[in-house]
This record gives sequence, C-alpha cells and structure tokens, in this order.
Amino acid sequence: METIIDLSNFRTPGSKVFTGRDRGIVVRNNSKIDELITNSNQIEILVPEDIRSINPSFLEEFLINVVQKLGKANFYKNVFFRTSGKYDIEEDLQEAVDSILREENGLSK
Repeated sequence: METIIDLSNFRTPGSKVFTGRDRGIVVRNNSKIDELITNSNQIEILVPEDIRSINPSFLEEFLINVVQKLGKANFYKNVFFRTSGKYDIEEDLQEAVDSILREENGLSK
C-alpha cells in the first residue's frame, strides 16, 4: 500500500520554502509520517510546484525517525519525493539523510 503526503497541506500560506528544524517537527507530527511508514510499503511525498527550496535542517527533523527506522537503502526504496516544479530536492535530501545517519549530529539528544 502506498501513502501520499502532500506538503502543500503543511506549508505556510504563500511560502516558497520549507525551512527550519521547528517547522520540520511540526510537519512530521501533523503529517503523521512516523506512523504512516509503519503501515505503508511506500510513501510518496508531493512537493508543491512553486517551492524553491526545502532546507536540509527541515528535512532532518521531518524525516529523522523514518530514516533511522529504515536505514539509508530502505529509505530510498520506500520514500519518494515528487515535484512538477523546477526545484530538485536530491542534493538537500541526501545531505539531510547523511546528517541523520552520522553518529554525531545536531539532532542527538
């Protein structure tokens, strides 16, 4: 079963970016991504067409539990980002995933 998370449902009205750790936590909690990955084989995350940037710090907080649960290879097999706009998330996503998986990172408690 595939689940879709549409980030347009979680954006600040008029905003062209997703940025900041605090916002990542809010979107993680409101989207229920942590629970969804337990109940779904795959998650597709839709990026609004007019988004210009998704900051790695936002992605780290949004995806931390999913990446830690699945590991890098299974994360990329099971979580997909789709956009019809010009923004290419790949570099920011890779940076965030690598940061999450580093033993010592800014998210350690």
